[in-house]
Amino acid sequence: MVGFTGTARHPKALAVRLPDGRVALTQRLSTALASGIAPHMVVPQDGQEFTKAGDSCTPAEGDAVVEVVAGTTRHAVVTVVRLR
Repeated sequence: MVGFTGTARHPKALAVRLPDGRVALTQRLSTALASGIAPHMVVPQDGQEFTKAGDSCTPAEGDAVVEVVAGTTRHAVVTVVRLR
C-alpha cells in the first residue's frame, strides 16, 4: 500500500503498487476492511500523490500489506480481498 483516499481513520480506497510496478487505486473498501487497515497506516506528512491514471491520494507508510485481485480487462479493476 502506498496511499489512500478519504481520511486516515476512514480510508475509502487504497493506492497500491501492483507487481508490474504500477500504482493503482482500488475499488471502495468495505467498512470491515477500512476498519482493519486504518490502525496500520501512518501518514508521514500532508500532501498528495497521483497514480498513473491521474487519481490523487494521500501518501502513507506503515506495515499494512493487502491482498488484491487485479482485473485484466480494459478497465482493470483492483479489488482488496483481505488484510495480510
